[in-house]
Amino acid sequence: MMRCVGLVLAVVLLVSGCSAGTGAEPVTVLGSWTGDEQAAFLRVLDGFTKETGIPTNYQGTRAQSQVLRGDLQQGTPPDVAVLSNPAELAGYARTGQLKPLAGVLDAGATAAYSPQWRKLQQLGGTTMYTVVVKADLKSIVWYSPDRFREAPPASWDALVATVRRLSAAGQQPWCLGMGAPPNSGFPGTDWLEDILLHQAPEKYGKWAAGEVAWTDEVVRTAWQSWGTLVLAPGAVGGGSTAALLTSFADAGRGLFADPPGCLLEHLGSFAIGGYLGARRPAGPPVPDRDFRFFPFPGAGKPARSEVSADLAGMFRDTPAARRLMVYLAGEQGQRIWPSGGTTFSVHQRLVGQDVYRSDVTQRIATTLAKGTDLCFDASDLMPSAMTSAFYQAVLEYLAHPDRLDTLLGELEQVRRGIGREQWLDLPC
Repeated sequence: MMRCVGLVLAVVLLVSGCSAGTGAEPVTVLGSWTGDEQAAFLRVLDGFTKETGIPTNYQGTRAQSQVLRGDLQQGTPPDVAVLSNPAELAGYARTGQLKPLAGVLDAGATAAYSPQWRKLQQLGGTTMYTVVVKADLKSIVWYSPDRFREAPPASWDALVATVRRLSAAGQQPWCLGMGAPPNSGFPGTDWLEDILLHQAPEKYGKWAAGEVAWTDEVVRTAWQSWGTLVLAPGAVGGGSTAALLTSFADAGRGLFADPPGCLLEHLGSFAIGGYLGARRPAGPPVPDRDFRFFPFPGAGKPARSEVSADLAGMFRDTPAARRLMVYLAGEQGQRIWPSGGTTFSVHQRLVGQDVYRSDVTQRIATTLAKGTDLCFDASDLMPSAMTSAFYQAVLEYLAHPDRLDTLLGELEQVRRGIGREQWLDLPC
């Protein structure tokens, strides 16, 4: 299959299945994936072309939200766009720019997803607007079994005690990196969301929906709790300054260094891709043998898991775009990407099949597809202005933890300045 590659305004544009020889107009797809992730997603699009004969044009950029906004303003939207922020997609649904999928996906296609995932795909309403292309489990802590040989802590107090014990022994407990342009700081928001979810689950959904003040005591406690873990002397190699300067994709390599640069990493299931790419004399790390995870310890509350997802939405209602949405929602399209072992589907019929081939990936896939106590990433549910301010506040807190009250006050001002209609109420 021929592929055409071009560069447009520093944005990677890779054309898969160019229309020469087919006579069909390509379906245009905008997403955030570049590099290895893009190559993996192109295999999904290649499968669609093979099945339907319809070619695709894929545009990958980390600034997909800005690109989509500009395309819509110019009246040239892609047929399909994939975003991780349901609140952003809900805004496009309100203006009619995101097309409903009623009449596109049949009952069989939607029944393969659990009620919680269907609610997300409906953006909190009653009409299906999106398809979850892939998802991640975030309430997990990674470790290497031959380096971290203690019993995984099962409570918050046990986690704090473990971190203090490791630090006192001269070992660096945490791998931590905040760099992720243009979204630097997001790993810190994942930390804070997970802590608040487990310390105050009854307030998590309301906080994500903009109904709890940033100056509320449960929010302040979550920040202080995070500081207890990562700001203590010896908790992070190089301290908070190093964390600010380190890419999130590089931080976890310390798990496999000799001697280890860190022993624990709080990062979503997408971390597997980075681990598998780590270079070492013994060869790439292997799931189960070289890295495993334990659930993020709670604070005596019901066990819940934070999750995130990339959602595909249709911005041009054409027969070809409809067929792509059906393909992305179906078992065949959902199967292709997870076969690489680094990506997870929430399609329930894939669990138990020969798709996830390690205990690590099978546990994650089962929790995502079958889990009932799943709470969506709060910063992804928030309006973009709130999310951006949250990212920035994380970076400033690591640099100046003594300014916490000021930072929370500034975040509260941002919350108060956002109209109620921009918030998405999607309870756990």
